Amino acid sequence: MNNKSLKVIELLKKEYPDARCELDHKTTFQLLVATILSAQTTDKKVNEVTKDLFIEYPTVDDFLELTKEELEQKIKTIGLYRNKSKNILTMCRQLKENFNGEVPGTMEEITSLAGAGRKTANVVLSNAFGVPAIAVDTHVYRVSNRIGLAKAKDVLNTEKQLQECIPKESWSLAHHLIIFHGRRCCYARKPDCERCIINVYCDYYGDIEEEK
Repeated sequence: MNNKSLKVIELLKKEYPDARCELDHKTTFQLLVATILSAQTTDKKVNEVTKDLFIEYPTVDDFLELTKEELEQKIKTIGLYRNKSKNILTMCRQLKENFNGEVPGTMEEITSLAGAGRKTANVVLSNAFGVPAIAVDTHVYRVSNRIGLAKAKDVLNTEKQLQECIPKESWSLAHHLIIFHGRRCCYARKPDCERCIINVYCDYYGDIEEEK
């Protein structure tokens, strides 16, 4: 835990008081499906698809009425839709066979499901079960390493380093704050450094200023 991370989180809280999960869902199962769908796809695109999908097929049993081809057609505007369709239906069968149709509440159990990696498990644990977690998606990985909250070459070590420098009770909120910042200011290709509320603490911005 360090002073820089605490100051960054406090500033981001002021900048994004409404930071939250932006995947639309009404149940833990729907959150799990939406998170699997969100891999290499924007939350906005996922929400466009699930808006109708979750009305028509709200539960595990409803999804199991679909064939792989039928689900593919319903999510085909999302990247990797064929593989995601296969994984989601396999995951639904696993929920029925191994967990009485309910989404489990531990990292080990969630990652045993098809299509659900560590990031997906952290999203579900944090948002559905209230477990402190930092899910490292592309935004969290980019922004935290760019700022200097982490100095890691992969998502797992990024997660570990963020857990070390951020108080555990703030992990879940920090995850949302960093994502909001990545989507609204710290863009991948051209970060808006001059407008950034935390640029004074940012390693990337500091390097730019030194080069001037």
